[in-house]
Parts: sequence; structure tokens; C-alpha cells
Amino acid sequence: MASSATLGDSFRSFFDAVDQFFQGLADVRPIPLLLALLAFGIYLTFRARASFNILRAAYPTEPIAFRDIWGAYFAGYGFNAVVPARGGDVVRLFLTKTAIPNSSYPAVASSFVVELGFDVAMGSLILLFAFTQGVFPKPPDFANLNAFDLSYLAAHPRFTLFLITAIAVAALFSFAYFSVRVRAFWERVRQGLTIAFDRERYFREVFAIQFVGWLFRFTAFWFLLEAFNVGGSVNNVLLVLGVNAVAAAVPFTPQGAGVAQALLVKVFAGTAPAATVAAYSVGQQIAIGVFVFGVGFAALAFIFRLRSFKEVIARGREDRAAESSTQGS
Repeated sequence: MASSATLGDSFRSFFDAVDQFFQGLADVRPIPLLLALLAFGIYLTFRARASFNILRAAYPTEPIAFRDIWGAYFAGYGFNAVVPARGGDVVRLFLTKTAIPNSSYPAVASSFVVELGFDVAMGSLILLFAFTQGVFPKPPDFANLNAFDLSYLAAHPRFTLFLITAIAVAALFSFAYFSVRVRAFWERVRQGLTIAFDRERYFREVFAIQFVGWLFRFTAFWFLLEAFNVGGSVNNVLLVLGVNAVAAAVPFTPQGAGVAQALLVKVFAGTAPAATVAAYSVGQQIAIGVFVFGVGFAALAFIFRLRSFKEVIARGREDRAAESSTQGS
């Protein structure tokens, strides 16, 4: 019963914040909001460029159009904005694979892993900063937040450990299974990681580009804080990025909605009125979600000539089945 009550509190808190957002919609400043979305779009474009460089290193002899990689990145990110459990990564995987002649799913999927190096490094520094500011809740206090998924995991450490272990074991079995069935599997995985073995090229064509993109992401959240009247500052933006890092680790809702909202309300409790913080906590997620989903859907229609995300999933299954049939024969 305690879990049900917590789930109810989580939903109630989230929808109360949504209500605050729509009540204060007239107070949102449009120019900072537009600048924020522009900066966020540039951030994702730099991320897509880093992905393009990773893939170009993996497939140096294949013609790869940056437009296609950009479209796949936005489509995947846009799908993640409205669907939980990072379903957009599957959309991006299929679109990227079909955009590169003679590519394979293992190589393309492993290329995504290369991008995580920067995220882990920067995320660790941001979280270290956030936890030293005195307003960011410590992990044991997550159980007291009005976010069911995060609070449940924090309140049940044994279950959390079991879940992490189960995911790790499932991943290991998956790799073992594929390595037995497909002899070239590990070679393809390594192919996707090619640029990571060239340290100088990795830092020049991936890490450095991701860092420039991160600066635009920083700028985007500064303007979002200004748009929703919380107030942009270096400290506030870093706290928001810390919240996003925690929310990204609990991908049970689109964009970590609920987790991010609960943390933002806690973190900015003494910075702005409660109604303003509540409106910002969901308003920034709605704004980014609508914007990226719109651009992603446009990329599907105009770059890949697909009419819906559902069609992407169907095409992906057909392509995977055809690839498996070819390998089996």
C-alpha cells in the first residue's frame, strides 16, 4: 500500500505542476524560450556531428550523408521525448543503419557507446558540483521525493541492486548468444568503436565537438530558466544539468518526467516561488519535448520519407528479419 500511495503522490505532484504551467503560461517570456530552443537544436546538431564522425571512422569507404545521421539523431531524440525506456534509441539505430551502405546493427549500436565517454565525464563533474551545493538531495533522500520510480528504487536498495545485476547479466548473455551465432559479431562491435582506439582523433572529432555542443546545451537551459522566470545563472544551470543527469539514469518515463520535476522543485525551493518552480519543472520538459519531437517527425517525413514512428518500427523489424535470414543462409 505504501508503494501505491507513493505512486499516487508522484502522479498528483506531476499533474499539479502541469496545472501550474498552464496557469502561468501567459508569464512565459517568448524570446528567451525561442533562444533556448534554438540553442538546444544546435546542441543536438553538434551531437549528431560527433556521431557522424564516429560512423565515418567505422565505415571510411562508405558514402555517409551528414543529413541522414542528423535526421536519425533528431528522430530518435524526439521519440525518446514522448516514449519511456529510451525507445527512440531503437528508432535511431534503424535509421542510422539504413543510411549507411553495407553497415551492420552491432557496429552502429556500438558506435553509440562511444558517445557516452563525454557524457560520463561531464555528468560526473556536474553531479559532484551539485551535491556540494547544499540544496541537491543526497541519494538516500531520493526515497522522500514525489517521484515514484526514483523514490521506490532509493527506498528498496536490494531490489535496485537486483535490477542492476539482472540487466548486466541479461546484457552479458545477449553478447554471448550473439557471439556464438554470428562469428563476425565481435568484429562488427569493434568496428563501431574504431575511433575510440585513435585517442587524438577521438578527442578532436568526438569529445571536443560534444563539448562545444554542451556549451549550447548550457545556454539553452540558461534561457529556459529566464523564460520561466526562475533566473539564469551558472549555479542554477549546473543544478538543472545535475537533475537531468539523475533523471537520465531512471528512464521509466519520457525525459525522466516525474523524477526531474520532483528534483527541480526540491532544488529551487528557495530560489523562486513554488508555483514558478513547479511551472518551470514541467514547462522546460514540455517545450523541449514538443520542439524535438516536431523536428524529429519532420526528419522522418522529409529525409527518410516515412509517415510515422510506427512505420519506422515496422520497417526495422522487416530489415532485421531480412538480415537474419541472409546470415542464416
